[in-house]
Order: sequence, then C-alpha cells, then structure tokens
Amino acid sequence: MSDSLRDQLLGLGFKPAPKPEKPPARPAQEHHRRDAAAGANPRAHPSAKPGSKPPDKQTRRDRPRHGPGAQPQSARPQTAGPQSARPQNAGGQPQGRKPPRTQEEMDLAKAYAIRAQREKEERIEAERVKQEDARLRREAKAKLAEFLKDKGLNDPAADIARHFEYGTKIKRIYVNADQLKALNAGELGVVQLDGRYLLVTADVLAQAEALFAQAVALKVDPNAPAGDDPYADPQYQVPDDLVW
Repeated sequence: MSDSLRDQLLGLGFKPAPKPEKPPARPAQEHHRRDAAAGANPRAHPSAKPGSKPPDKQTRRDRPRHGPGAQPQSARPQTAGPQSARPQNAGGQPQGRKPPRTQEEMDLAKAYAIRAQREKEERIEAERVKQEDARLRREAKAKLAEFLKDKGLNDPAADIARHFEYGTKIKRIYVNADQLKALNAGELGVVQLDGRYLLVTADVLAQAEALFAQAVALKVDPNAPAGDDPYADPQYQVPDDLVW
C-alpha cells in the first residue's frame, strides 16, 4: 500500500492496524540465558547478591545425603554408650543372665558327674577283663595244641559211633570195640581241638584238662550210675538230626 492511499484512509477515520505482540520467551531460552550468565562467573550462585562472597565449600561429611534411605543427621538414632543401663527383670537381675544355681542343684550335678565317671571306669574295666580272658584263652589253646601232638588214638577204620553230650549239643566219635570198652571204663577220654575230637588216654586227658578245661569233651566216671550216661550203650540210637 502506498503512502498516499494510507494517508487517505487515515483521513477517512480508519485506524492503523496494531502491531503483533512478541511471544513470551521460552523456558529453554531462559535457561540458556542463565547458563550463559553462570558461565561468565562459575562461582556465582543464583541467589547470591552482586558483590557478596561465594559460599564456602561444604565438606563431604557435612553434605546432605540424598536418597530414599537417607535421614537427616539430627534424626539418626544415637547408640547407647557403655554406661547405659541394661533392662532388668523383676528380681533385679539383668535380663539374659541365668540366676545362680542353688546348693541343691550343684550337689545334684556333682552326683551325676560322679556316677557317669564311675560307669565309664566300670566299662573300661569290663573291656579290659574281656580282652585279658581272650588273651589267656588263645594262649591256653596254643599250649594244648602243642601238647596233643601225636597223642591222638583215633582209629581210621573204626565204625562204632559213640555219642556224648558236649555243651548243649550231642556229638559223636567213631571207635572200635576195644576203644569203646576202655572209653566207657574211664580209661580213655575225648578232647576237642579246633573242631576235631581226639581220643586220648586218661593221663593225657587229665593234663589237657589242666591246660584248658573247656577242651574236655568226654570224661567218663566208671562209678557213676548207668543212667547218667545213656549214650554209653552202642545200641542207643540217636537220630541224625539231633547230632550236631
């Protein structure tokens, strides 16, 4: 529009068009301006007044902690010192401590300890006796085996079974007719050695009994009643299932 036309319109009462207003400054531009101002003076504080001194640097200990679990120093619980009093129960004793034992309780504990010690000593003594008996038994059997060498009178051709009771079981040894008569008369005897039964003379039987009495399997007393030894009769039949 030319100036003459504009003047004519103004003369006719038209008002000039208003100038457009400037939009407000954006936040980003405002922050940019503040950052630029702070860059000129790095130690300047946004709330500091011109000419004032910058705030002193805070030490690491004085700096406030930030985070979900942080607490102000004034709100932190104070630990109790060594002189703090412990809670006590109704009897005046500190909680957590056992009351002192009575004389009766101490006497009872002492009696239990004495009995336990005595029982321990008895077990040790019983084990010692057991081991000593086993040692003596081994030595006696060794002496008996040495003594009975070449003293057995067993006949390989014997066919007569002479039964006898040894311990709680019925045993048997094969003899001939003459050996059976001598055995029933007490002139011979039977000795057990390592699972075998040896026929020996009465003298050898007596010496074997002195060395190891448990080894004597059959010792006949000729003066005893016949009913005391029912197995002396060779006609006496013992079932095989009763012979061990």
